[in-house]
Amino acid sequence: MVRNKIYSLIDGDAETNKWSPIYDYFMMIVIIISLIPLAFKTKSTVFDIIDIITVTIFIIDYIARFITADKYLKKGLLSFLIYPITPLAIIDLISILPSLTILSSGFRILKIFRLFRTFRVFKAFKMFRYSKSVIIIMNVIKKQKTALLAVLSFAVGYILIASLVVFNVEPETFNNFFDALYWATVSLTTVGYGDIYPISSAGRIVTMVSSFIGIAIVALPSGILTAGYMDEIKNNNDK
Repeated sequence: MVRNKIYSLIDGDAETNKWSPIYDYFMMIVIIISLIPLAFKTKSTVFDIIDIITVTIFIIDYIARFITADKYLKKGLLSFLIYPITPLAIIDLISILPSLTILSSGFRILKIFRLFRTFRVFKAFKMFRYSKSVIIIMNVIKKQKTALLAVLSFAVGYILIASLVVFNVEPETFNNFFDALYWATVSLTTVGYGDIYPISSAGRIVTMVSSFIGIAIVALPSGILTAGYMDEIKNNNDK
């Protein structure tokens, strides 16, 4: 009974548990507050208190989701083994672990572990769990993953081909293949920083072709996602 109540609270809706939406809003507020210290370089007691309180709430939330994993995944005891490696559970864990790392600042070599503090920004991704709009977008991505993967494969293939072509057409401009790969990626996305660019006629022709194809490739995912989003909205409205 207790686990059923916990599950309906953390993963339910207003129809099954009137407190569930309140819990979602509460968690979103906690997430936003937990990110406040990341906007400052200085440390303070207030920030330390915020971190302790918010990470404690995240730990309680993680434990609550773990002990009700079988109700969420519906795979019996196997759910408790699968849940920790699910994407959202990994994000939850990554957002918690940096706050539990206690290191001495007296040893210079240990300062390298400050890099792990950057994982705190993953707390922002916890909001995905509580945002219905993001859930709709994630559903669209899941349903359109075949088309999106096809576009991604085409884009990667074109970048590699364009890199090889321009690297052989104009070897004096590109010191190595990575420079050509960087140029092809920038040209494909139509960003065009201008730090590396072909100067020969053949190289410029390759650039023009790459730019035109880049516009088409960049536009494809937008069209796929827009169409999928409209279908998802329509389905939700019909329900």
